[in-house]
Amino acid sequence: MGECPVWEEATGQLVYVDILAQTVCRWGPHKAQVQTVRLGDPVGCVALRDKDPGSYVVAAGTRVGLLDWDSQDVQWVAQLDGQTPGIRVNDGKVDPAGRFVTGTMPEPLAPGVWEPAQGALYSLHGDHEVRKLADRLGISNGLDWSPDQRTFYHVDSLDYAVYAYDYDVQAGTIENRRLLLQLPRGGAMPDGLCVDSAGSLWVACIDGGRVIRVDPHTGSRVGTLEFPVSRVTSCCFGGADYADLFVTSAADGLSAEQLRGEPQAGHVFKTGFFFVALAGPRSVYQAGL
Repeated sequence: MGECPVWEEATGQLVYVDILAQTVCRWGPHKAQVQTVRLGDPVGCVALRDKDPGSYVVAAGTRVGLLDWDSQDVQWVAQLDGQTPGIRVNDGKVDPAGRFVTGTMPEPLAPGVWEPAQGALYSLHGDHEVRKLADRLGISNGLDWSPDQRTFYHVDSLDYAVYAYDYDVQAGTIENRRLLLQLPRGGAMPDGLCVDSAGSLWVACIDGGRVIRVDPHTGSRVGTLEFPVSRVTSCCFGGADYADLFVTSAADGLSAEQLRGEPQAGHVFKTGFFFVALAGPRSVYQAGL
């Protein structure tokens, strides 16, 4: 189950996770194969650090750690929710000030069934202090910030919704939640997202086979990219001039018959555009904030 792609400009590689394989993955256009590091717990997300290339912050199980790719060592620095059974981390990113923000979700009770209000959203500061930003979430999922750093966007997949919050980049706090996008319940769920340099949101719709572009002011859909797989999970910009959109997908949850009809399920896709500079480098997790 591919998730949480991020482009590492220093190495020209795409870094992402495979949740169920419990791995962090790395691929470059000149690599013969995908490289992986296994962490031993379901990996929700990965982000870049303010260290040498190959240094990452990862969230797996209910812990956050610092991964050195070359040694494959992980220094676990924080525990999120270790008290509630059946909870794991999900998507995450680094905010414009260098804090690592990630959320949690419950494991399903049955296929497509989750206990509500079990998820939460956290930020990890440079001194490894954990602060809770929100609780009683369904499935905390995709997140990103507006180009002016004043708005925080967050997906609650169980609500089939994308919310916008006012963001205080100095304090790292959120407030004034409002609904930006509501998808029909029972259909495709919003999953991961990213924001382009114009401020538009690109939202992956799992079980919908598409990524939609959303106007940040009206919540209206202004574009759609279709893929040959149904379980599209997340997206990010990368490549030269950040003009490529990388899109992850999943093969889990599909029957044998569905997999025969979707031979590329679980693949990572890349699509280019006729214009460039859609986004810039991601923020990196910074120690000593």
